[in-house]
This record gives sequence, C-alpha cells and structure tokens, in this order.
Amino acid sequence: KPIDLKIARTIQAPLDDCKGNRDKNCAGAAKPLAKSEIIKQIAVALERLADIAEQTANDKHHAPVTLEEANAYRWDPDMPGLHPVVNVARVPLDLLKGIDDKREQLLQNSLQFARGHAANNALLWGARGMGKSSLIKALHAEIEASNETGLKRLVLVEINREDLSSLPELMQAIGALEARFIIFCDDLSFDKNETSYKSLKTILDGGLAGRPQNTLFYATSNRRHLMARDMIENERSSAINPSEAVEEKISLSDRFGLWLGFHNCTQDEFLAMVGAYIDYYKIDISTKELNRRAIEWAATRGSRSGRVAIQFVRQIAGERGQDI
Repeated sequence: KPIDLKIARTIQAPLDDCKGNRDKNCAGAAKPLAKSEIIKQIAVALERLADIAEQTANDKHHAPVTLEEANAYRWDPDMPGLHPVVNVARVPLDLLKGIDDKREQLLQNSLQFARGHAANNALLWGARGMGKSSLIKALHAEIEASNETGLKRLVLVEINREDLSSLPELMQAIGALEARFIIFCDDLSFDKNETSYKSLKTILDGGLAGRPQNTLFYATSNRRHLMARDMIENERSSAINPSEAVEEKISLSDRFGLWLGFHNCTQDEFLAMVGAYIDYYKIDISTKELNRRAIEWAATRGSRSGRVAIQFVRQIAGERGQDI
C-alpha cells in the first residue's frame, strides 16, 4: 500500500544513513555520525510519521458519503465511507408470521420516522430465529416501496458490533444529509471487559452533540439486557458496590425507547410460517403431508422458529427440483 511504503521509507532513511557512515568497507565512507546527530535524524523521521498519520486520519475523517448506488449500506471504519449492498438478503414483510404485534409496532415507529416525526430507537430481543433482523430489513423494503406522499428517503445502514466505537464518526458522516437513516446492529451483546457500549450509550443518550435528527438505531439481541445473566450475577457478587457494578451496561437497554420481545412460537404458528412460505414459492404439496413433515422436522431440530421453517421449506423445494 502507498502509505506503508511512505512509512517504511521514512523509518529506513536515517537508519541507512547511519549504517553507511559506519561501514568502513564502503568507498569514501564518512566518519561515524555522532549520537546526537542520530537522535536528531530519528526525531525528524518521527515527525514525518506524525504528519503522515494526521493526513491519513483527515482523509478518513472527511471521506465523502454518497447515496446514489443503493438504499442499504454497510459501514466499515477501516475502509471509510458507506459501502452499498445492492442485493439485501430479505423476505417480504407479509411472510413474517407469528410476530404480528411486533411487526405493527416497529412498522409504525419506522413510518413515523420516515414521515419526519418523532420515533424511538428500538431493541428487538429474544429467541433465536424468530425474525428479528428479518423484520428490520423487510419493513425497510416495505417503506421504500410505499407510494405514500411525504415520506423521506429511508436508508438502512448496517454496523457490526465490533465497530460500535466508530459510531460518532458514522453519525458525523451522515448527520447533515437529507435522507433518514436506520442504523442497524445485529446480534448486539457485550462481554465483561468491553467498553464499546459507551459509544452506543452516548448516541442513544444524545451526548453533548446529540443524536442527529435524521438517524434511528435499531438493534437485535438474544439478551434483554445485552449481557448474559451469569455475567451479571458474577459481576454483582464480586463488586465492591454490587448495585452499581453492572448498572451502566444493564441500563443501556433502558435507553431504547421501544422494546420488542420475540419468543418461541407455538406449533400452530410454526405451521402458519411453513404454509406462508409454501404458498409464496408455489410449492406443490398436500396440507396433510406438509404439516406431518413440518412437525417431524421441528422435532428433530428441537425447536420451532421462522429460521427452522424456511430451512424445512428449502428441503421440500429441493426435493421437487425447485430453487427458492
């Protein structure tokens, strides 16, 4: 990389100079450099490195953001800017069964936001495979496809949990843009020694600069309080002040105005999920055989969820020579 070559040359120059002056076999070699001169040259090299680092940071900080290629993007702080995701992996909103109340609440919240009205950050927590992340992606597509007048452009931006410390940088990059942004973090949770939650807390609280009016934060998690229960108990039992030991991390979930809990589905809800997928993909199979095999499939997996349902439907489609 060009920056690596710059750094390498900057470091190597004084070292080569020192080596050349020490090499007595070298024709016309100069006298060995004084210790003070060597230190001076190293200091100059370090100043050059500082200038290079500052320039790189400025280039990264001022990376232009454009929204012409897609309506969904991925944020990567190591490659500054928003990277378009043209083909988002998602299903139609109507296919998400068994979560009707959660779907309506989050859709209404998102519509309020797209209309330019007040809306809440949302935490979708609960059972695995029950459509938490699928719901966020599906309702974004639903709103983008809406013909309702007055809706502002709604852009979905995914950020990895490991990159939460760069949230202030992301907010600064998009805060002045006309579009509205849902910042989406999947599978959010925190381990004992993590501190990246502080950046998220600042954004959710508003901080001194405040959260930009054109951004919302949606997160999914298997944990209601974003920490494992045994971790919470361990920290409380070993802390000098147990009541404050993990309060800061636990209270992070309280900063989401909208909590939506997802729980394991019943057998009837599971069969409704399977049936919806079968109808959508136009797979020919009798209801009796479908239900029997679906129940057997769920039993072998030890769980019922939307994820298990689509895995089963994928198996049925493959047996019939179909692709979904």
